[in-house]
Amino acid sequence: MRQLQLIFFLLFQLLLCKGFSQKDNDTVQLSLQQIVQMAKNKSIASQQAITSRETRYWEWRTYRSNYKPQLSLEGILPGYNKTYLQVVQPNGTIEFQPIHNNNSSLNLSFSQSIAQTGGTIFGTSQLQRFDDFDRKNTLYNSMPYAIGYNQPIFQFNSLKWDKKIEPLKYSESKQAFTEDMEQIAVTASGYFFDLLLAQVNLKAAETNLTNTQKILAIANEKFDLGKISKNEILQLQLELLKSQKAVGIAKRDMEIATLNIKAYTGMQGNSKIELMVPEGEINMQLSTDKVLEEAYANRSDAIAFMRRIAEAKRDVAKAKANSGINASLTANLGFSKSAATVGKVYRSPQDQQLLQLQFDIPVLDWGRQKSRTKTAEANLKLTEYSVAQDKQNFTQEIITQVTLFQMMKDQVALSARADSIATEKYGIAKDRYVLGNLSITDLGIAFEEKDQAKRDYVAALRDLWSAYYELRYLSLYDFEKNQKIMYK
Repeated sequence: MRQLQLIFFLLFQLLLCKGFSQKDNDTVQLSLQQIVQMAKNKSIASQQAITSRETRYWEWRTYRSNYKPQLSLEGILPGYNKTYLQVVQPNGTIEFQPIHNNNSSLNLSFSQSIAQTGGTIFGTSQLQRFDDFDRKNTLYNSMPYAIGYNQPIFQFNSLKWDKKIEPLKYSESKQAFTEDMEQIAVTASGYFFDLLLAQVNLKAAETNLTNTQKILAIANEKFDLGKISKNEILQLQLELLKSQKAVGIAKRDMEIATLNIKAYTGMQGNSKIELMVPEGEINMQLSTDKVLEEAYANRSDAIAFMRRIAEAKRDVAKAKANSGINASLTANLGFSKSAATVGKVYRSPQDQQLLQLQFDIPVLDWGRQKSRTKTAEANLKLTEYSVAQDKQNFTQEIITQVTLFQMMKDQVALSARADSIATEKYGIAKDRYVLGNLSITDLGIAFEEKDQAKRDYVAALRDLWSAYYELRYLSLYDFEKNQKIMYK
C-alpha cells in the first residue's frame, strides 16, 4: 500500500510539473479577426478614440445649454469695509475721511437667448443692505422683480449660425469615432501580417536549415565515394551557413513583430503567439456605386464638406454685419424701493423703467471693413474650390480601393497556385539532387523559388485583407452583413 501511495505521489508530482511546464510555454493561436477585436477592445488607440468621443459629446452639451434658460444667484456676503477714502473738497483739495460700513447684496437673475433674433430676455430680483457703523444707520434697497429685453440691431447673430454648424460638427464627431475604430482595424491587420510573415519566414528558414543539413550529410557520403567534387561540398557548407544566419534573422524579426502586436493590442503575459493564416476568399459582393453611396452617407468627411462651406458663409455674414451700423436696444421694466427695514422695501414699490439705444457708426475707416468683407468672400470661394477638390479625391480613393480589392482576389488565387507549384517543384528537386540528377545550383534556385512563392502568397493575403479593412474604413459599411458599421 505504501509503495502504491508513493507511486501515485510521484505520478501526481510529474503531472503537476508537466502542467506548469505547459503553462509557462503556452502558445496562443489567434486569427486575424481576433487580433482586430482585441485591438478595438484593449488598445491605447481605442481608449483615445473613446475619450475623444466623450470630449465631443460634452462640447455638444455645452452648445445645447446656450439655448436653455440660465438661472444664477450672485451676492456679496459680507461686504465689510473699514478704511480711509479720499474725498475732493469744494476748493479742490483732498481730505481722507474714515469709512466703516457693510454693503451686502443678493441678486437672483435669469436669462433666455432667442436664436431667431439673437436677442435675450432677462429678469432679476435684488436685495441690498447698507450698514453705516459710524452713524449707527441701516438702509435696505430692493428690486422685487424686473424684466427686460436686449436686442442687437444689424449685428451678427452667432446663435443662428451655431444652430446650423454645431449639429454638423456633432454628427461629424460621431462618425469620426466609427472611423477611428475602423482605422484601428486597418493598423491591427498590418501588425498581424508583419508577425505572420515573420513566422512564415522563420518556419521556412528552419525547414531549409534542416533540409540543407540532410543534403550536406548525403553529399559528404557521395564525396567520400568520389561522386561529387570538393567545390560542391563547399557550396553546400556555404548554404548551411546562410541557412543558419537566415534562422537567426527570422527569429529576431519575429520577436520584434511579436512585441509590436502585443503592445498595440494590449496583450499581457509572456504567451507565445501562433497566427492562423486567414482565408484567401472573402464572401461579399460590392460595387463602386454602392461603396460611394455608403461613404457619402456615413463618412465624417462627407459631413465636413457641408460644415466647411457653412463656416465660410458664416464668416462672410459676420464680416458684413460688422461693416456697418452696430446698435443694441435694451428695455427694462420693474419695481424698486429703499427703506430702513426689510419688510418696508417690499411694500408699495415704485415703478422702474429703462429704455436705451446704443449704436456705433463707422465714419472713416479707410476701407477696413470693406477689406474684411472681401477677404471673407474670397475665403468662401477658396473653400468651395477646396471642397470640390477634396470630393474628387474622396471619390477617386474609393474607386481605386474597390478596383484594388477586386484585383487582389485574383492575385491571392494565383499566388496560392504558385506556392503549391513551387513547393512541389522543390520536393522534386531535392529528390533529384539526392539521386544525383540535379546540380547544386538548380537546387538552390528551387529553394529560393519555394520561399519566394510563400512570401508572395502571404503578401497577396495582406493586400487582400488590407483592402477589405480599408473599404470598411472608407465606407463605414459592412458588406458581408450588408449593414452600417456602428459602435456604442
